[in-house]
Amino acid sequence: MKLAEALIQRADCQKKIAQLRQRLNRSAKVQEGEQPPENPQELLVELENALADLTTLIQHINRTNSNTPLENGTLSDALAQRDTLTTRRSVLDSLIQEAAITHNRYSRSEVRFVSTVDIAALQRQVDSASQAYRLLDSQIQALNWQVDLLDS
Repeated sequence: MKLAEALIQRADCQKKIAQLRQRLNRSAKVQEGEQPPENPQELLVELENALADLTTLIQHINRTNSNTPLENGTLSDALAQRDTLTTRRSVLDSLIQEAAITHNRYSRSEVRFVSTVDIAALQRQVDSASQAYRLLDSQIQALNWQVDLLDS
């Protein structure tokens, strides 16, 4: 199985667990004398099986990521870098949004707000981080379809 296929299975497993959570919550209590829509004990067994499958998938994915070389490190290193690029973009974009907000003044006695940062320079940083993210993500996605999942 390719790494990309395992990632798809992991996402499916996470969706299944989320659905089981909802089904368990719906079956957690009923009016006295009524029956739950589903047997909570059976759902709990199904949840445990799904969690065990998810654990195994994550272990295999992590092992594969740690042992797959990519440029100046491993696939795990690249994933960490991609995550920090996402965070950088998000923080800088939020800063730009806050700094760019204009407050209309209706009289001279109202407080005037001014930006304390260079919005254009920040936007260039966001653009640079976005480009770096796209390039790195493309490399990661291509590698995901080339690498076989490590089982042990």
